[in-house]
Amino acid sequence: MTQSAAAAANVTPLKPTPQASATVVALPQPKKSLFDARTKTRALELAATVVPPIVTIAALLLLWEMLCSSPSSSLPAPSTVISDTWELIANPFYDNGGNDKGLGWQLYASLKRVALGYALAAVAGVALGALVGGSTWAMRGLDPVFQVLRTIPPLAWLPLSLAAFRDGEPSAIFVIFITAIWPVIINTAVGIRNIPQDYKNVAQVLRLNPIEYFTKIMLPAAAPYIFTGLRIGIGLSWLAIVAAEMLIGGVGIGFFIWDAWNSSRISDIILALIYVGAVGYVLDRLVALVAAAVTRGTAAS
Repeated sequence: MTQSAAAAANVTPLKPTPQASATVVALPQPKKSLFDARTKTRALELAATVVPPIVTIAALLLLWEMLCSSPSSSLPAPSTVISDTWELIANPFYDNGGNDKGLGWQLYASLKRVALGYALAAVAGVALGALVGGSTWAMRGLDPVFQVLRTIPPLAWLPLSLAAFRDGEPSAIFVIFITAIWPVIINTAVGIRNIPQDYKNVAQVLRLNPIEYFTKIMLPAAAPYIFTGLRIGIGLSWLAIVAAEMLIGGVGIGFFIWDAWNSSRISDIILALIYVGAVGYVLDRLVALVAAAVTRGTAAS
């Protein structure tokens, strides 16, 4: 027997290692939440936005109710306002002919006047603001005139407009126009003057004509300023129409308030003021949404 065979004969064979048995343990499944994390976050953000004003309004209404619930109070409590004006609230679009119309039609008539006057002010204001902001000579000549005219109270223009147009409808539209145009002019001119010099250099390199420069450089660069003026203008327009309609008569929320005062319907006045404030807020938010979409959020909100 050789040495290698003897060594092989002396090797003890290895015993197989016993395999360990494993037991599969089923883990409990996590409970599925009804709302995911993103939904919860959005719900909390919405609650943080909605709850504070609701609580504030409820507290103010409660304070109002407590202060005006006594019989000697000269102003009605919220519960009295609701009971006195329930027909106006439930049926805002009734029409009995003449000026006897619901608050829905009154607001609609006022909004039509505001829409026309404000649209004219927006177009003319942007054009004049671009002229003043883009031309030194125009700024020197027109800016002092604008600064003087914008200090005239809106209702001071009403007698002059009535003398010129001899009709209440165009007179009210003119008052809206002359009230809303000044912030649009001023803010547009400031925006035009603040256009970066690099933008102007690019326009010169590309050899843009005046129309292309106005549409592609001036308006986009000055858009945040322009929409700031437009937001101020829409608020002033709504203020002006309510005051003007008190004097010109006819259908409109301003005349409704004045007529209610002459008839001692204080609850009707309070309800109309609530509607006026709500519509004014909606108008401001609409212009803000358009500004955010056009300027991609760079305009003030």
